[in-house]
Amino acid sequence: MGLENKKLFLFDIDGTIAIGDTLYNGSRELLSYISSVGGKSYFITNNSTKSGTDYVKKFKNCFGLDATENLFVTSGYMTLCFLKKHFSLQKIYCLGTSSFIRELKNNGLTVTEEADDDIACIIAGFDNELTYRKLEIACELLSTRDLPFYATNPDLRCPVPFGFVPDCGAICEMLRSSTGKTPVYLGKPNAAVVDFCLSDSGFSKEETLVVGDRLYTDIACGINAGVDTCVLFTGEAKKEDLANTAFSPDYCFDTVTDLLHALRTGN
Repeated sequence: MGLENKKLFLFDIDGTIAIGDTLYNGSRELLSYISSVGGKSYFITNNSTKSGTDYVKKFKNCFGLDATENLFVTSGYMTLCFLKKHFSLQKIYCLGTSSFIRELKNNGLTVTEEADDDIACIIAGFDNELTYRKLEIACELLSTRDLPFYATNPDLRCPVPFGFVPDCGAICEMLRSSTGKTPVYLGKPNAAVVDFCLSDSGFSKEETLVVGDRLYTDIACGINAGVDTCVLFTGEAKKEDLANTAFSPDYCFDTVTDLLHALRTGN
C-alpha cells in the first residue's frame, strides 16, 4: 500500500512532531488531516518521564490539542504492562521520575527506591530527576544481587530545544560501565508497542505507518513489527545516516509539512 492508503499513524513525539513545549510547523495540520480521512493517530514515545495522563495535559496546555489517554503508548506504559504480568506480587526497585513511580504504584505494583531485602527486579527509566544516590543504589543492587534488570528504552539522548540531554540508554550505559550489567529494554524497538496499537485500533499492518526521528528505535520498531516506516529529519537522524544503517525506512521527509504534502498528493 502507498502512503495514500495509510490510516493508522504511530508517531514518536520528541523530535518528530514537537520539541519541548513547541509543536513543529505542520503537526497540527497533519493530525487534523489524518482524522479527516478516517484515520487515527497514536503517540508511541519512549519518554517515560510522563504518564499518559501527563501527556494529555501537555497536549492540551502546550499544544492546544485534545487527545485521550489511550492514544499515548509510552515506554513507561509498556513497562507497566510487563511488570504487572511478571512481577505483580513482588517488590520492584525503580530508578525513574516521581511521575513514573506514581503510575506504577497507582496500578497496584509494589515499588521501592531503596535497597530493600526483598526486591525481585530492577527497572530503570528515563529519569530527568536523576540523583547520584539513585545510581549508587542501582549499582549496589546490580553488583551484589542476581536480579533481573529491565529498562524502559535504549535511547541514548533525548531532543530538547537546545540540542540533546542524556536519555535512559545513557543512564543504563553508566550502570553497565560500573557493574557490567545490561538491561532488557521494554519500549521501542520492541514490536509489542506496535502490536498494542494494532489491537486497540483495529487497523491492519498494511494500513499502518510508524513515524519517527530515530532509526535504531522508531524505525527499528516498525521493521520489527512488520509495518511501513517513515523517518523525519527533524530530530536525531540525518540523511547521511541512511547510508550506514541496518534500519532503513520506507519513506523519509525533511519536515512534518513534507509528510503532510505527500499524504495529500500521494507523492
